[in-house]
Amino acid sequence: MTVQSKHEEKHPATDAEVKHKAVRLVVAHMKKKVTGEYSGIEYLAAWLDEMEALMADEAFDIREYHRMRKELNSVIESTLDETMRDSLRNSWYSMGKALEKKAKPY
Repeated sequence: MTVQSKHEEKHPATDAEVKHKAVRLVVAHMKKKVTGEYSGIEYLAAWLDEMEALMADEAFDIREYHRMRKELNSVIESTLDETMRDSLRNSWYSMGKALEKKAKPY
């Protein structure tokens, strides 16, 4: 199989696939940021569990991802640790950018 034929077999990514992958990366990065215990971590842990269940679903419903982003904002506001709150706000912003991503035209 030549290199060119490998590329021909791949289908172009849809907007939903691009957004799904981008959100996965944001959530993975967020998990790495959360090190140690802080007041309010139980809310973030519950949010992460719900987010992982949503990402495991094959269907991509953008409304659910926007709902989860709004819930993340509530989690951020319930976080008392200022450093962690700033870090989570950056993730909230990144998740918004991930939901705005578009597939590259081919």
